[in-house]
Amino acid sequence: MSETTALPVPTSTHKGKLAINRLRARRPLDEAAVDRFLARQGQVPVVEGPKCTFLFRGEADEVHVQHRIVGQPQRVPMRRVGETSLWYAIIELPAGSRVEYQLEVRRGEHVETANDPLNPRVAHSPVGSSSVLHAAGYVTPEWTQHDPDARPGEIVDLTISSRALRRESHCRVYLPARFRRRHSYPLLIVHDGDDYLRYAAMGTVLDNLIHRLDMAETIVVFTNPGDRLKEYPNSAAHARFVTAELMPRLTEELPLIERPDARCLMGASFGGVASLSVAVRNPDLFGSLLVQSGSFVFTDIGTEHGGGPAFDPVVRFMNRYRAAPTKVADRIFSSCGVYEPLIVPNRSMVPVFEAAGMQVRYVEARDGHSWENWRDRLRDGLSWVFPGPGKYYYE
Repeated sequence: MSETTALPVPTSTHKGKLAINRLRARRPLDEAAVDRFLARQGQVPVVEGPKCTFLFRGEADEVHVQHRIVGQPQRVPMRRVGETSLWYAIIELPAGSRVEYQLEVRRGEHVETANDPLNPRVAHSPVGSSSVLHAAGYVTPEWTQHDPDARPGEIVDLTISSRALRRESHCRVYLPARFRRRHSYPLLIVHDGDDYLRYAAMGTVLDNLIHRLDMAETIVVFTNPGDRLKEYPNSAAHARFVTAELMPRLTEELPLIERPDARCLMGASFGGVASLSVAVRNPDLFGSLLVQSGSFVFTDIGTEHGGGPAFDPVVRFMNRYRAAPTKVADRIFSSCGVYEPLIVPNRSMVPVFEAAGMQVRYVEARDGHSWENWRDRLRDGLSWVFPGPGKYYYE
């Protein structure tokens, strides 16, 4: 999650003139003026209504902002402020946007891409980190932060020697704070579990949502792939692991409610495809799916999908399912960021799921393909799948 989440977001302007333009009009325009300008800013990038001013200070031949907003130029050139060492670029963003970005700096033949040294907000993922822009109106949800009043659940390790996967599967099991073996609990199985815990603060989110009765007390199993590009896109071996090895072990060791409506599969990106493909193979086993930015890539004409070889099995699976959609669960919660390339296939799957007889709740956000986007949608999804007041129904 973000390293810094509590900085102020200035949104006002002085007589309609952006701060950077006021600086450009100053005389003398020198390094001392730049020093004073930067000292006055509450944060970088400077957010003034919909206008977001990205800044870089240093000697360079070229500087670009590299962001991940689909449909927009993702490499935006920065301009030097006069003869100073300050560079800037202005990008207009709708309210509530959250954007991850980096700066590309060229000095002679050397080009370096790195996080913004003027911005302390950083988001992490399995492939590295990025700087984060909070546009006007975006607020990090307070329920993603540690609440001292929320009793923490217990997370225990679970290792399964899987014949289906031909490897040991290392899982983690979340037990709610008031866990009692004399009670029975719904079950949530999460793909890419350690990533959800590490980058989407899911342990903290579960503690808070259960404490506030937004979500029922639930046993959550965080599974982890070996080679996710092989195990997640429509793998029969992965489905056998979940249904014939993991679930019997959980049933043997934990007090679970033995009904489909008390079981949910969850995943993001390729993990969303894994959740759907397991359910397709076992249509009577899970009552709900919770998929975030599912990699639901398909083709209507031909076979070219633009995703590379890793997406070939995904496309074959999605094309077959779309040609003959079946009901695989009672309900599906689906979310996606409007700034990510997967927004079109995720929107397209909503009527397909509904036509197959499933209730769908679909949520979009002005965000990208990122763990903090998925973190910010957790309350919507978890409280809908296993609502707090409904805990009496499950008991």
